[in-house]
Amino acid sequence: MSNFVWGVLFVMVNFALFLVCYRAFGKQGLYAWVGIATVLANIQVVKTIEMFGFVMTLGNTMYGTIYLTTDLLNEKYGEKDAKKAVWFGFFTLLMTIIIMQMALKFQPQSSDIGQQPMEVIFGLMPWIALGSLTAYFVSQFLDVKIYTFLKKVFPEPGQLWIRNNGSTGISQLVDSLIFCTIAFGGAGYTWQVWFEIFLTTYAIKFVITAASTPILYIARSFKFKSE
Repeated sequence: MSNFVWGVLFVMVNFALFLVCYRAFGKQGLYAWVGIATVLANIQVVKTIEMFGFVMTLGNTMYGTIYLTTDLLNEKYGEKDAKKAVWFGFFTLLMTIIIMQMALKFQPQSSDIGQQPMEVIFGLMPWIALGSLTAYFVSQFLDVKIYTFLKKVFPEPGQLWIRNNGSTGISQLVDSLIFCTIAFGGAGYTWQVWFEIFLTTYAIKFVITAASTPILYIARSFKFKSE
């Protein structure tokens, strides 16, 4: 199966699980999703693939759902709840970095099979996570602010797509630039590879944002007795 076909299926599964998480657990499920997605996206980004002749990293789909989540929180519950989710994701990633770096320092037993693969994934994580933490912090709060602004300018329910795509499109451009510069700028990649990663990272995130718009409309329609 080609990377493109598998990628389409991958996106559909991510969106489906997002809706299940929100439907089953309500607003608390959105906070949980942000925490999980932040960690998984930073693990997946270690892997690079090729699609349409371009080099790109995994993690863009999962990371894109974080914007979907904060936009949904802002839409239904307000800016304060969206910011709370951003802080929760930031803490989750920081906690993961600290705990996993400490875990790697334990001396493995002679028959251990976990140390080496953990080092491959989490040994690279601090440098990547530094870029991710910086990009996440700046872009997510920027997204919340822009969404709040657009919510005032385009307040109609049918204009949700403008609020969603407008805020995320700008903030993800900033996110991709910061992340790629810190995470890959000094990692030995050539300028061409760096540019391809930056271009494809932003392009994939933008496509994911556009594709997630119907998901946002569906999620907004969910009703909960507790609310």
